[in-house]
Amino acid sequence: MRTRESEEMYLETILVLKKKKGTVRSVDVVEELDYAKSSVSRGVNLLVKNGFITVHPSGDIEFTEKGREKAQNIYERHRVLTRALEKIGADASMAEENACRIEHVISEELFEIVKKYVNET
Repeated sequence: MRTRESEEMYLETILVLKKKKGTVRSVDVVEELDYAKSSVSRGVNLLVKNGFITVHPSGDIEFTEKGREKAQNIYERHRVLTRALEKIGADASMAEENACRIEHVISEELFEIVKKYVNET
């Protein structure tokens, strides 16, 4: 998996977990994604290095403003694309799985068209 896609997946996962649990630690990401601890550790360190999150001494993960904005944008793409795929006939599971793939490669221009379609229908 490419670095940008991994970064986006981790950011989205942290955002979703924060919505569910309030606080998130690396172990929560490990459990959610079913990844090795070492993989998540590398991913979290990359997010820290790139200025998207901070990790408190307690282990709690917090977004920086830049990270929160990016995570919310990714999550919006995922939700809109999932709804669009369901509207054209995909079942929920298929829509969810494919939205995960599409959200990383769709252009901003095409995403805005899809978003407009979803919001108007």
